[in-house]
Amino acid sequence: MILHTEVLGEGQPIVFLHTGLQTGMTDFEYQREYFKDKYKIVVPDLRGHGNSVNEDLGNFFEDSAEDLAETLSQLDLESVHIVGCSLGGLVGLYFAKRYSHKIKSLTISGILSEKPDNWLELQKEDVEHQAQLLKNKDAVSYFDSLHKSDWRQFLEMAKNDEWYPFEETKDLDGFNAPVLYMVGERNEAETKGALFYPSLKEDVHVSIIPFASHLVHSEQPDIYSRILEKFINEVHA
Repeated sequence: MILHTEVLGEGQPIVFLHTGLQTGMTDFEYQREYFKDKYKIVVPDLRGHGNSVNEDLGNFFEDSAEDLAETLSQLDLESVHIVGCSLGGLVGLYFAKRYSHKIKSLTISGILSEKPDNWLELQKEDVEHQAQLLKNKDAVSYFDSLHKSDWRQFLEMAKNDEWYPFEETKDLDGFNAPVLYMVGERNEAETKGALFYPSLKEDVHVSIIPFASHLVHSEQPDIYSRILEKFINEVHA
């Protein structure tokens, strides 16, 4: 499917892939402003989010990678910098492996490189948090206004303890583009990737950012943006 997408600015294209239950225009807001005067900013709504209406999540990550490829072709963008966090980071990794000719670089954060020993405990905590979310009338009203599809289907997806694609995150095979892995120091499970990913291949850069956890791009937006800018400039050097 062609994803609903906003495009801002001119220059080398950077595609920002939002986190779960957000949209292209409600996530990476700081980065959008930071880069828009020098780059073409591309912010799609992933399938089932925002205005990208789709109720089929049966093969979400594979389908989302294909969605993104179709969308970039529609926009006449041959090769782009991919930047994603959490759900968007996973989609970015899938895309890089399956459409390696379409990426200049890949920046990911908020993802797990390997299955933690306490995965079932972590997943249970997420499910409990999501159950509380559904009891919050203001939150439910907000997400209802944000998404034209039934956003609750993502909460159902996360109830399956095998939903996370660890088979994909445990390697970086299939593409040669430079990788930047950014992680907040306070997320112990994710920081393991800072040592793991550079051991897999060359041209993997790592940044552990202090005073941040899962959503490092919004918790430390200025630091994140400056490091991302340095990385993208190095790719073009």
